[in-house]
This record gives sequence, structure tokens and C-alpha cells, in this order.
Amino acid sequence: MNKRKLAIFDIDGTIFRSSLVIELVNELVAQGIFPKKAEKEIKTDYVNWVNRQGGYKDYIAKVVEIYRKNLKGSKESEVKRIVREVVSDQKNKLYIYTRDLIKDLIEKDYFLLAISGSPAVMVSEFTKQLNFDYYFGAEYEVKNGIYTGVQIYDVGTDKTVLIKNFVEKFNDQIDLKDSIGVGDTESDIPVLEFVKKPIVFNPNLGLARYAKKKKWRIIAERKDVIYDVLDFKIIDNS
Repeated sequence: MNKRKLAIFDIDGTIFRSSLVIELVNELVAQGIFPKKAEKEIKTDYVNWVNRQGGYKDYIAKVVEIYRKNLKGSKESEVKRIVREVVSDQKNKLYIYTRDLIKDLIEKDYFLLAISGSPAVMVSEFTKQLNFDYYFGAEYEVKNGIYTGVQIYDVGTDKTVLIKNFVEKFNDQIDLKDSIGVGDTESDIPVLEFVKKPIVFNPNLGLARYAKKKKWRIIAERKDVIYDVLDFKIIDNS
């Protein structure tokens, strides 16, 4: 078997111009699977983030907390139905740079791996649309077709171990030479450290600082312009 070069992608904020878990929670509330109060519980953190009075990390952590709490008792079939609807509706909400990079890598027969902290049920459907070979997402327990509310796998616990285990499992299929990694926050650093060609895409402050120190390639996409950043100065107003 000929080995294929490896490319690892984060999804939220890197490929998808939103967050899979945010869009899923919004639709679960809209269709009455989650109660209306779930939306209200998220609102404060959302408003703080939008008004630059709070961090995105706090906002997304609240969304994940609300998802986990309200998932308990939900039918797996209903959640999967809504997942399909959300992905069908939003599958083209992609960044131009990473969308085109994925197409190029598929043409070059790269093995595409996605790693996301969003629910695996959502990551699975989303990556299927983009022809990824494998994915990791947050797994939640199901018994007799009903979610128990127990999270059985968290991608964010240790990505270094996750990647090493993945490479061992697929050692006969992948070649790490010219491997590529794309991410946008500090949580992606283990991936970017692991690959031969790290690409920092629309980084937050923490990753921007780290990338500057490591002299990693930075790509920024704003409106309809893509910037390949060679050198930059960080202005920290926090």
C-alpha cells in the first residue's frame, strides 16, 4: 500500500466560519429539542464576546456546557436529523483559503484528518461533505437511543497523545513527510508542533504570540482578501 501524506485541520474558525456546536445548539433550541432558557443562559457570554468585553473562550465554553446539560434525555435520532439539516444548510459557510487548500490537498492525495472539540455527531456529517478521511470530535454516551448526558471522549484533553495514537494506528497508511497542520488557537499548538509545515490561520492572540516566536507561517483572511503574513507586530490592548 502506498502511503499518503498527512494534513490535519481544526474546523471551527479554521474551515467553518462559525462553530459547529454553536450552530447545532441554536437549531436544537429553535426546533424545541432544547428549552428556550438554554438560549438565555448563553446570551450574557455571547453579548460580552460580541462587545469585546469577554473572551471567545468563555463564550464557547458556555455553549458546550449548555449542550452537554441539555443533551441528556434527547433522542439520538432527533439530534442526528437536526445535524443533517444544519450541515446541509451551512456546509458552504467556509473560509476561501482553507476551502481551496483542502481541494488542492485532495488532488494531491493527502490523508485528511479533522480534529474538533465540537460534538462528533456534527463533525462526522460536516467532514463527510468535505471528503475527509478521518475525524475526532467530542463523544457523548447513548443508551437505548437516548443521550445520557455523559461525555465519554474530550478531544481537548491531550491532543499530543491523540495524534501519536492516531499515527500508530494508521502507520501503514500515512507518511509524515511534508505533513501539514492548520489551526487558529492555542489548543492547536500540539498539532502545529507535530507537523512539518504548520499553518497558523486567523490566529487568536495566544497563538499569534507563539507563532511569532516560532516563525510559523501565518495566513489571515479578512472580507475577500487573503494575507500571507511574513512579519508583524502584535498590539495587545487587553
